Amino acid sequence: MMQSGGTPIFVLKEGTRRERGKGAQFNNIAAAKAVADAVRSTLGPRGMDKMLVDSLGDVVITNDGVTILKEIDIEHPAAKMLVEVAKTQDEEAGDGTTTAVILAGELLKRAEDLIEQNIHPTVIASGYRLASEKAREVLEKIATKISVKDMDTLKKVAMTAMSSKSASGHKDLLSDISVKAVSTVAEQRADDSYFVDDDNIQIVKKQGGSIADTELVDGIIVDKERVHPGMPAQVDNAKIALVDAALEVKKTEIDAKIEITDPTQLQAFLSEEEDMLKRMVETVKKSGATMLFSQKGIDDLAQHYLAKADIYAVRRVKKSDMEKLAKATGGKIVTKLDELSKDDLGYAKLAYEKKIGDDSMTFVTGCKNPKAVSILIRGGTEHVVDEVERSLEDSTSVVAVAIEDGKVVTGGGSSATEIALALRDHASTVGGREQIAIEAFADAMESIPRTLAENAGLDPIDLLIELRKEHKKGNKNAGINVFAGKVSDMKKENVIEPIRVGSQAISSATDAAVMILRIDDVIAAKSGGAPGGKGPGAGEGDEGAGEDF
Repeated sequence: MMQSGGTPIFVLKEGTRRERGKGAQFNNIAAAKAVADAVRSTLGPRGMDKMLVDSLGDVVITNDGVTILKEIDIEHPAAKMLVEVAKTQDEEAGDGTTTAVILAGELLKRAEDLIEQNIHPTVIASGYRLASEKAREVLEKIATKISVKDMDTLKKVAMTAMSSKSASGHKDLLSDISVKAVSTVAEQRADDSYFVDDDNIQIVKKQGGSIADTELVDGIIVDKERVHPGMPAQVDNAKIALVDAALEVKKTEIDAKIEITDPTQLQAFLSEEEDMLKRMVETVKKSGATMLFSQKGIDDLAQHYLAKADIYAVRRVKKSDMEKLAKATGGKIVTKLDELSKDDLGYAKLAYEKKIGDDSMTFVTGCKNPKAVSILIRGGTEHVVDEVERSLEDSTSVVAVAIEDGKVVTGGGSSATEIALALRDHASTVGGREQIAIEAFADAMESIPRTLAENAGLDPIDLLIELRKEHKKGNKNAGINVFAGKVSDMKKENVIEPIRVGSQAISSATDAAVMILRIDDVIAAKSGGAPGGKGPGAGEGDEGAGEDF
């Protein structure tokens, strides 16, 4: 800003970069599009994987959208918003992260064309919001209801989530495991709805074997071995004590000095310590427990007495594992050892120690009504095991949200095409400039089937025309069969996903696009990631952005 005398006034620190107007908007849109393009090729069963190498040289091989975006070190502030879209989608629906990011990128790309035609960003934003509401209405209309007992449909939901992952060769086995695990831990509420807490499904990874060796345990796997070799390696009809207290002689809180003047006192002191530990073990034995899990330590001498009493003991068990054990066995975690009684004990039909790879683990199986289960993942290499874990997390999440919402829709671009058609019809009834934005939203929705076709090496234009024709005829489930290279009924092809995957993707993509569109001025401090910095999509022409004002 110049004074009348011509001396510039610096309002902001020297070196601050500022970009405003269309320049700022287009730069932000370019950055967001670059992020969407980075994950675009991973969409669908024919999508490719990415190899990500971090600064320490650690390698991650995946096609999971949210994992890719978390691993990439993104600097551009607008691009970071798209990473947030993927994270939100992952937390809320568990799958559809790539879809959400592609949709957000596409909405911004369409908005860029509209801004160039001098349509104001707030008009575009309000049109997008109207379209988003209508899109979610359409999803509700085309959704079909399912229940927790509908195992067949739930398995199809799990298989759809896995079909794009590298573990898809074993999707039959893995989807079976996912459905059994989720339906076991699903808890019914008073209003007959269901709630699934993913934390009750414990996933334990062990390298070695093949993916086919992955198994579901109707109980808990504790990654610890028994503390003493003299203890039984297997316990039938185990009565399990869960103790959050140490079986050790307590150290005093304050500095204490014990003065021993003759040898008999020393012997008495040691005997007293021994008796204390003996009494602790007696308490455990008296409760009727045949197994003990302690969250804290177990003294060597206590281990000896426990072994003599034929009690299988494990120490320093993680708090999360203790909580899962309590849920699975029906036991109560006791914080005061003296108060342990037979009412606090959990039950398992069989508990045993088993060596897997180099480590011995404790398996607690055959629980009566386990509200916590474990999945033991096996695979040839560390990267395979990690990718199977990501696939299982996705599939258990989608099965969980399908049970919670009780509604599913068809995939393969069928829902997106149905929404696009409905939005084009709806646009003409809205009137005003917003209808142009609603039509742009419809075009953006069609980017999902288009990308699926492109990734499968098919002609996207021919398939889109075919898709529209089928949907006009009233075939709501018509989608792209990427394996056959044609349009077919997705219900018959068993491509089914929970309604939340689609509705959450639309909501988060719209919110992010609207937020980015409404920015017309970017002021970046010197040290921060400037909008024209090194982040993806940093455009040229950023020089001179930090003029005097």
